[in-house]
Amino acid sequence: MPLSPSVGTSPARSFNPVYSNLPTTIFEVMSGLAREHQAVNLGQGFPDDPGPADVRAKAAEALIEGWNQYPPMMGLPELRRAAADHYRRWQGLALDSDCEVMVTSGATEALAGALFALIEPGDEVVLFQPLYDAYLPLVLRAGGVPKLIRLEPPAWRITEGALAAVFSARTKLVLFNNPQNPTGVVHCRAEMELLADFCLRYDVIAVCDEVWEHIVFDGRRHLPMMALPGMRERTVKIGSAGKIFGMTGWKVGLVCAAPPLMRVLSKAHQFLTFTTPPNLQTAVAYGLGKDEAYFDAMRSDLQRARDHLTAGLTALGLPVLPSAGTYFLTVDLAAVDSSLDDEQFCLDLVRAHGVAAIPVSAFYAENAVRSVVRFCFAKNDATLDLALERLGRAVSVWR
Repeated sequence: MPLSPSVGTSPARSFNPVYSNLPTTIFEVMSGLAREHQAVNLGQGFPDDPGPADVRAKAAEALIEGWNQYPPMMGLPELRRAAADHYRRWQGLALDSDCEVMVTSGATEALAGALFALIEPGDEVVLFQPLYDAYLPLVLRAGGVPKLIRLEPPAWRITEGALAAVFSARTKLVLFNNPQNPTGVVHCRAEMELLADFCLRYDVIAVCDEVWEHIVFDGRRHLPMMALPGMRERTVKIGSAGKIFGMTGWKVGLVCAAPPLMRVLSKAHQFLTFTTPPNLQTAVAYGLGKDEAYFDAMRSDLQRARDHLTAGLTALGLPVLPSAGTYFLTVDLAAVDSSLDDEQFCLDLVRAHGVAAIPVSAFYAENAVRSVVRFCFAKNDATLDLALERLGRAVSVWR
């Protein structure tokens, strides 16, 4: 009997085009270049700080002394209760932890599960670009038809005309990121009410990526889409403990939805990761109960870092766009030189001057804005000052 050919040897072999045709992500490209050129990495969004010591200690304690076998598929009851209590305290939401809260292995898994569970082939899905890079492949893999709204600097605002151009009787779902990565925009209540009105008018589900909900500045308080009139039963709210506590490697997602939605969301989760490390769940449950002083201090520290980098970039003559949330701020190169291309700018910056940033054009699927660059400010002063020193040398060369 002849041996079967080895996997990958047949020239006719094909793979799923959604993923096999994807390029290497801009984050991997820029981080690789940062390592190669020993650059200051203001590209990827993670803090220099290791995260709150007491939360990390709780995870270590639970790992050594606690249960390390399968936890419940929906998540540890203590974490689901803690999440419901946390969202009641901070956002005024009344959630039943038994049937309206689920734990996932990160927010990206939560997004994937929601899209796979809710989209049927041919359903139209409204997306705002610039968009987080996982959104479009997941929508396509679920069989959805993307309908893209292009947001533009400097305000990146959602308008009625833009919504009217894409919503229709075929629209099943809108994927809404607020606060928004990469722009740092926090969409205002009027924009959210406008979007909610379209969801109600066309009977659309809102999958809301709210991972930056605690990272808002200048006295803001996060407003969840779920809290708006008529949206309680048609919203999937997704949060991230990794973002809340500045430990991006933890990958603990929090999903909130009304029972009819949660029933199908949980089935998608069951056949993706099924569960999440129990010691991390125990630690997150503890962390969500921390008092307001912790969260206020965390925001204050990040706001100070934002202002520090903003002042330094402004002094160099680089026009900074307003950042109301997230770890990021953006610079619009068009105000410096209309011929500058964001991708080429970032490549030159990391190779010749040792600073890694992200071109915002990488967050567009089509018709990209090509003049805006994203910097991460969730770094200590020494890191930001070294980046500014190198950027100062770069600016002197460009001029």
